Amino acid sequence: MKKLLVSILALVFMTNISAEILHSEKSLYRNIMIEEKSGKRCMVFGRLSKSPDYQSCINPDDPDYLVFSYTKLVMAGISLIKEPKSILIIGLGGGTLPTSLENNFNTATIDTVEIDEAVVRVAKKWFFYQQSNKQKVITIDGRVFVKRQLRKQKNYDLIILDAFNGDYIPEHLMTKEFLKEIKQLLSDDGLLIANTFSNKKLYDHESVTYQNVFGDFNYIHSKKSGNRIIYAFKSNLNAIKPSLSKELRESLSNIGVNFYDFERRLTKKPDWQQDVRPLTDQYSPANLLNQ
Repeated sequence: MKKLLVSILALVFMTNISAEILHSEKSLYRNIMIEEKSGKRCMVFGRLSKSPDYQSCINPDDPDYLVFSYTKLVMAGISLIKEPKSILIIGLGGGTLPTSLENNFNTATIDTVEIDEAVVRVAKKWFFYQQSNKQKVITIDGRVFVKRQLRKQKNYDLIILDAFNGDYIPEHLMTKEFLKEIKQLLSDDGLLIANTFSNKKLYDHESVTYQNVFGDFNYIHSKKSGNRIIYAFKSNLNAIKPSLSKELRESLSNIGVNFYDFERRLTKKPDWQQDVRPLTDQYSPANLLNQ
């Protein structure tokens, strides 16, 4: 038993020997840790493990370059619509997406919603995130914010759902009722981009829920991370003509976006069971299905 314990401790030590913990705190909603390893600085919700679920990562020497494949796919998806003038992001993480969007879409206004004040502080201190007169962060629950914007008759050309609680998307941000609110908040030619996962029992129910609200939608599976990025339009996809300039496409390519790969992999052929029950405010057992 003693030899076994020594072996386990040695393995843990070897696994984390090159990692440096820069910051750790317990917020009202979660444990937050910042790890730096192999030239990457990453945010982790929950506990560190051999293969932690990173919420956000940057290269501190080149913070503008997109590290995650899913963020590259999110940015590539904007090529499906006209250049957006108003953008809503639900979920801040390290602030990678609002920063990239501000850098590349300098005429857009960007609202980012984040429920956890601690995440905002950490993003500013460790991930170079800064607000400006064109993009700001609002500390509030995402669904509450959406309802308030609807009452103001606000519309967004682009909405990005990227909220995670450490295990998965918060249950009240996955339901049919919520997605209907999101659809109503989109401008007529607006686009929703949602970051989800594809390796859970929840996948079928989540897919059917999106299908119920938006009809056929496009998506891409990220082979490296297991993410599934959803691209859902308020209006008919065939009526939308992409119009990003050559200069903008080149600018996005410089931070890691591969438009050829994006266009090649984009599909709307269902790969889920379509007779399952959609998620609703009355039926959203994500804790049971997310296994």
